[in-house]
Amino acid sequence: MDFAFDARTEELRKKLLTFMDEHVYPAEKVAEEQRAQLSSPWITVPVQEALKAEARKQGMWNLFLPDSEYGAGLTNLQYAPLAEITGRSPQLAPTALNCAAPDTGNMEVLTQFGNEQQRKQWLEPLLAGEIRSAFAMTEPEVASSDATNIETRIDRDGDAYVITGRKWYISGAMHPDCNILIVMGKTDPEGEDPRRQQSMVLVPRDTPGVEIRRAMQVYGYEDHYHGGHAEVVFHGARVPVGNLIGEEGGGFAIAQARLGPGRIHHCMRLIGMAERAIELMCRRAVERTAFGKPLAQQGVVQEWIADARVAVEQLRLLVLKTAWLMDTVGNRGAHTEIQAIKIATPRTVVDILDQAVQLYGAGGVSQDFPLAELWAAARTLRIADGPDEVHQRSLARREIKQYL
Repeated sequence: MDFAFDARTEELRKKLLTFMDEHVYPAEKVAEEQRAQLSSPWITVPVQEALKAEARKQGMWNLFLPDSEYGAGLTNLQYAPLAEITGRSPQLAPTALNCAAPDTGNMEVLTQFGNEQQRKQWLEPLLAGEIRSAFAMTEPEVASSDATNIETRIDRDGDAYVITGRKWYISGAMHPDCNILIVMGKTDPEGEDPRRQQSMVLVPRDTPGVEIRRAMQVYGYEDHYHGGHAEVVFHGARVPVGNLIGEEGGGFAIAQARLGPGRIHHCMRLIGMAERAIELMCRRAVERTAFGKPLAQQGVVQEWIADARVAVEQLRLLVLKTAWLMDTVGNRGAHTEIQAIKIATPRTVVDILDQAVQLYGAGGVSQDFPLAELWAAARTLRIADGPDEVHQRSLARREIKQYL
């Protein structure tokens, strides 16, 4: 395993680091000020549109897509250090590069499973950053960590599908530019194989019967930058049969294909969040004095910073190994490592951010520094894309199986 950056990755890293310094970090405060002036919290702030235009001009656009026909054609190993950099400013940087969830996963689904018409109608404007999208899977009434529990119905009625059900934490659905939802539901609830009961359909947001009921908060935050998290109710919404993605009964497999890359992308960005936290800890430690000496000279603070550095270096190597395996043996061959990083990375980054918050005291839980919002995002990722316990259960079974 050789994790040295190749020439293309190094070139993009240098460009992206400069872009972050010259454009993204200065835009963070501007974005907050502009958002306070908007009539709706879900409208994209002007500075975000400016960042998108600049990123596209510099050729840093759709970097996440390995398919060179649609994206940058980077491998997972090449994209990993770039995603890490964007994780240092998760509210602005991923969207600036058109590399933000849930659009990334939805574009991957349309690239792999969409037909020509679906790609032309929905993938192309998503690739261009002209529209946003949402992925409607999680439901409040069932344990959605087990996708076979999904209760939303997708019933065939002649040349249409009728969707009935209630979803929540549907990321992106509050954004006014969200034009399309990928909805997972059951087309064959009595099917013998519980993993062949589900299907996915494309549902335009303005379809009659689609109700965006409310925005869901995450630890008191509303994710304005990525289009919020909505509760969405489908009251017999009708879409053409041609809106089916792939085949009936293929929804579970599509979900698994979508979540694999999504999990590693989250972990890549989480490492960037941890790096931002370490930087903020160090700055605070040298600037603040308590009990007669700078915080940087306090033993416990030194331990926090040292342990954080060790943890981040370990996580980065595991994520790079996972990316390398995904590139060389595929997602199935990297199954254990994908689960391992999804368990280890959010958990460890939450701990680092928690110590950073502690170091900042009252400032750490305030809106004046990014730590509280970063902590909320990292803590949420211990649930999103499958909670820790689901991955632990699956990983342990694979380990034990070798000895049966």
